[in-house]
Amino acid sequence: MRGLLLAALAALGLATAALAQDAQNVLVIDVEGEVAGTIEIELLPEVAPQHVERIKTLARDGAYDGVAFHRVIDGFMAQTGDVEFGTREAFGQGRAGTGGSALPDLPAEFSDIPFDTGVVGMARSQSPDSANSQFFIMTAPAPHLNGQYTVVGRVIAGQDVVDAIKRGGGSNGMVADPDVMARVHLKAEE
Repeated sequence: MRGLLLAALAALGLATAALAQDAQNVLVIDVEGEVAGTIEIELLPEVAPQHVERIKTLARDGAYDGVAFHRVIDGFMAQTGDVEFGTREAFGQGRAGTGGSALPDLPAEFSDIPFDTGVVGMARSQSPDSANSQFFIMTAPAPHLNGQYTVVGRVIAGQDVVDAIKRGGGSNGMVADPDVMARVHLKAEE
């Protein structure tokens, strides 16, 4: 009986540790603007360890707080994460989407995960090794992105919030008065 009890307690300890680990890899985004709500993203460190660590570092530093969804294309994706020019204060400069963080760019970590609805990828310039802080959340499948951008996670709650984020105009999807990530943190740090 004692052995069974010890085994059950050990299993409970392992389950608790697994839940704590999982919470370290859930990014929580509180959105404010025309849409308000919460998005939860399961980060995938086993797929893109350097990119996931970058997102977690910037979230822990509060760098994503107040950053706009500056580029949102209907039936495609919502892009955010420009910690340099994407805040409301800097947004009026017309440079949103051109910045990153003070940290160095990251080498690509491509995978075979398809860019389906809810998948989160890292934005970059023409160079595959230029991702820094910006990321995008898919609102529809985009197979032409497969193997071309680093996948960092997938939405596990709040896809309805993603789908309701204010859309931009024109072919580039730039948003004039964007919704913002009011607060971004890891679930384990709530």
